Amino acid sequence: MRVVIAEDSVLLREGLVRLLESAGEQVVAAVADAEALIDAVAAEPPDIAVIDVRMPPGFTDEGLRAALTIRRRWPEVGVLVLSQYVEERYAADLLSGPVNRVGYLLKDRVADVAEFVDALRRVAAGGAVLDPEVVAQLLVRHRARPLERLTGRETEVLSLMAQGRSNAGVAAGLGISLSAVAKHVNSIFTKLNLAAVDNDHRRVLAVLQFLRS
Repeated sequence: MRVVIAEDSVLLREGLVRLLESAGEQVVAAVADAEALIDAVAAEPPDIAVIDVRMPPGFTDEGLRAALTIRRRWPEVGVLVLSQYVEERYAADLLSGPVNRVGYLLKDRVADVAEFVDALRRVAAGGAVLDPEVVAQLLVRHRARPLERLTGRETEVLSLMAQGRSNAGVAAGLGISLSAVAKHVNSIFTKLNLAAVDNDHRRVLAVLQFLRS
């Protein structure tokens, strides 16, 4: 997997380079600002870009805007955005377009190397990953009426789905059987009025209802 890293903190940037290279991934560029990120992706599109939300010169949303540009101009490039805190508006902006090859994680997740690398690989492979803390806040603050029809267990299942868990991962996380997970997932799709199309997309669309309500 070929990776571009955009992070203004030298320590974190170099740490990410070493972390990913030790995991067997190829870091093709490591830059400190959004302009250099766009240039690096344009020169040689990677499989995925890891991007800090706030970067020079304004330290507001330069990284996020660069991520949106990459998703628009190079849709085949995965985008994994890192943020210091849960910023729901940024998550909503990032997920407002196509629901594949995109992720939003808190920087604390980088400390769990296995979890971070797994998230990176899932996004590069075409999946979507949301930080559990983001999911938790969206569950509280963006409960549209269809979501209120979900049971407590269905809400737990949806939360784990939003984190990119497979049915097996949900079953392990909740200590229930695969068949029980499948029933909960189908019930969620029905209650959220999601048509019977590709299941991977329905899983992400279920989460997006929090953001688009």
